Amino acid sequence: MGQATIATRGHLLSTPPSGPRSGHLIRRLFQLYVGLVLYGASVALLVESDLGLAPWSVLDQGLAERTELTIGVVSIIVGAAVLLLWIPMRQRPGLGTVSNVFVVGIAMDATLALVPEAHTLGVRIPLLLAGVLLNGVATGLYIAARFGPGPRDGLMTGLHRRTGRSIRLVRTAIELAVVATGFVLGGTVGVGTALYAVAIGPLAQLFLRVFAVPSSSSGSSTVVATGQPEQAILRG
Repeated sequence: MGQATIATRGHLLSTPPSGPRSGHLIRRLFQLYVGLVLYGASVALLVESDLGLAPWSVLDQGLAERTELTIGVVSIIVGAAVLLLWIPMRQRPGLGTVSNVFVVGIAMDATLALVPEAHTLGVRIPLLLAGVLLNGVATGLYIAARFGPGPRDGLMTGLHRRTGRSIRLVRTAIELAVVATGFVLGGTVGVGTALYAVAIGPLAQLFLRVFAVPSSSSGSSTVVATGQPEQAILRG
């Protein structure tokens, strides 16, 4: 868009539309970081439920068990390692990509430090349900902010382009590999893992629409998943 113009006594004065644009950017940044923090919190709730984790979290927990690092620190290390794999695949990270690596892990450990341990199913089941729901909300928030996919999302799309295999096949292969590896290392696989696999797609699809950010050049709302929301829900 060009500069906005205002008519004053027969003259056109050019003024930059900094207000609307800066407000639009602030909203997107706010949505990105709220989404990433909530994502970390949602994973922590799944950990506390001890009823099964999302695929990548199974791997993170398994590595944490073996290394004595916190699951949040492991998540950061794994995310950074996956991001390095973008280089040979010529993937371009965005602000959201780099922020994803660090913010999610920090939020995860902070939430685990605040939430008391749950011992009864009467507490663990609500934690599981809340974690899955919050994960869907968080996914919609940070993906809809349009600052780039998470590192694990980019791994999937990069392998899709390099191998020519379908997104569904690549995603399934990656998730099976990380779940199997994480389980062998001591990560928790259970009913929560199955629930997450079934529920996260519809939840992410719903909240991508709910939190869609209108274009700065138009007042109308748009869905910002670029027509492929399934590519935005691998990170767990």
